[in-house]
Amino acid sequence: MVFALATRPCGPRSQLGRGKPYWAWICSGADPALSHLFNTPDLWGLSTDPGHPPLPQAWAAGSPFRPPCPHQGGCSCPPSPGPISTARLALERSSSAQEALHVITGLLERYGQGGSCREDPTPFCYHNTFLLADRTEAWVLETAGRLWAAHRIQEGAHNISNQLSIGTDISAEHPELRTHAQAQGWWGGQSTFDFAQVFSLTQQPVRMEAAKARFRAGRELLQQQQGGITAEVMMGILRNKESGICMDSGGFRTTASMVSILPRDPTQPCVHFLTATPDPSRSVFKPFIFGVGAAQAPQVLSPTFGAQDPARTLPRFQTQVDRRHILYRGHQVALGLMESEQGQGQQLRQKQRDLEQEGLEAARELLAGEWAPPPQELGGLFQAFVERESQVYA
Repeated sequence: MVFALATRPCGPRSQLGRGKPYWAWICSGADPALSHLFNTPDLWGLSTDPGHPPLPQAWAAGSPFRPPCPHQGGCSCPPSPGPISTARLALERSSSAQEALHVITGLLERYGQGGSCREDPTPFCYHNTFLLADRTEAWVLETAGRLWAAHRIQEGAHNISNQLSIGTDISAEHPELRTHAQAQGWWGGQSTFDFAQVFSLTQQPVRMEAAKARFRAGRELLQQQQGGITAEVMMGILRNKESGICMDSGGFRTTASMVSILPRDPTQPCVHFLTATPDPSRSVFKPFIFGVGAAQAPQVLSPTFGAQDPARTLPRFQTQVDRRHILYRGHQVALGLMESEQGQGQQLRQKQRDLEQEGLEAARELLAGEWAPPPQELGGLFQAFVERESQVYA
């Protein structure tokens, strides 16, 4: 995962921070006004395009929303954007959570969704759930093909985790959502419409049980902290391995993590804490703040491979390259020491904790008005913490 800062004009945004696989155009991230986070929902829901069966059967044939492309050397088929491609477009074109909702649903209506979700020639596709938040409101948006349902979060906390979570509490929806469900025989039209129930398979795959457990654990952890949720509390929840929220086994690993503070006061800056390294339980959340002096940290940019990049050559993804950036490489060495050398590993972990606490304290002082650095220093805060973390691993 690479964290890149775009300072060119992009829609209404002059700056955009995004975390993304280097080979992909897709991203998640934030801009000065909007924090947009994404997660994958229920991979095994029901397809909504005519002529396609429920996802398990269609997925085996390639994309669940169109037949596999027959072209091997090149492709002239009109592509459907990957679901998290819309995250980047929403960040670039929106200045509020509600605007992002309209951008994403508009793109779904016009283009649908598809595309590969990993750097591998084997097709792997899914549909997405989005968490959209700005200073004043938050939304959950869940999709099924071109159809969607959205819930506006009025109070408390909400979590998502690889499954549909919106039931009867629908704040907005695609105009054909219910008629399509009726036409497919998924809903009779008389009972209360429950989006998650109607658009999920009756028989869920075994792997979905882990997703359900992870979702329940996340909800319980948030409820335990109700009324006292802070950035540090959220970091702790994202580090929870017992629940499976923090993953590092079974072929999956939490790639990167982000926690954002979005003050209601528009005169205060939003503070985004980013790991830029995998496994948040053994990573450092570092503060990033948009501003005049915001600069790209070269240590978290993946190396480039030009025209020989497997993502550019056709057919795509036939070979693999090492895309780890400088901080990632140092972090991997540190993880090895934590696992093999107990004493040295404990020292490294303590240095990580101390550095993270410095970042949290800096954010607290900034938002409390106790620290007012010049724009260049504020903009370079993330770079400074990345350099200090790199020194820890050197």
